[in-house]
Amino acid sequence: MGDGPVLLLGGTGEARALAESLIAAGIPVISSLAGRVRDPRLPVGEVRIGGFGGVDGLAEWIRAHHVDVVVDATHPFATTMTAHAATVADRMGLPLLRVRRPAWTPGPGDRWETVPDMRAAGDEIAARASRRPGDLRVLLTTGRQDVGVFAGIGDATFLIRVVDPPTTDLPPRHRILRSRGPYDLSSERELMRTNEIDVLVTKNSGGELTRAKLVAAAELGVGVVMVDRPAEPPSGMAVDSVAAAMDWILEVASR
Repeated sequence: MGDGPVLLLGGTGEARALAESLIAAGIPVISSLAGRVRDPRLPVGEVRIGGFGGVDGLAEWIRAHHVDVVVDATHPFATTMTAHAATVADRMGLPLLRVRRPAWTPGPGDRWETVPDMRAAGDEIAARASRRPGDLRVLLTTGRQDVGVFAGIGDATFLIRVVDPPTTDLPPRHRILRSRGPYDLSSERELMRTNEIDVLVTKNSGGELTRAKLVAAAELGVGVVMVDRPAEPPSGMAVDSVAAAMDWILEVASR
């Protein structure tokens, strides 16, 4: 590894923690955020916000900033950025590390229905609403970009929890709850009780910052529609923790 910086593709808690560890170790790092959240939590150190302009734009930016290593610590559902990072690293012969937190797995008391994608989640909620006499009450925590999948479901009421307001079509019966995690078990339990939630819809993001909602759902007998993670392109190396990522980067830096 030369004198160039680590390009850290971030936006996650793991990315923020890794940026802090890299700076503490004296390793130059530039964190990149997609810019989809208006007021993101910023990591320490140098930060850029916004897209690169596709594969060619990413490659050009890496050359211009003399990047030596690329670390992809984006969200497990940030499939486009992960694919672009893998393509560019392979093309340019750069070391690439994927930091991917472990997925959630169901335990005793969980009532999960795992579906392959957001469209299937919409179909599942529509089917449940059609079978239920009265009002199906749904807590939707999949992010603002996916709300439109549920726009055509008129026989359910949605509590839509987002950081920024959705810009897509919305279900006829809904309420927007603007909120940012992490969330504790007590507040998640109270949210579901107060709103009489029947089913939680979420992506399998993994991690501890938002896991409390799954614990609360299990305790209260609330069903969960869990959107499975998308497949990722093969990359050079993958780890599931900040500590393992630091070990890998320090090894590369010593070569």
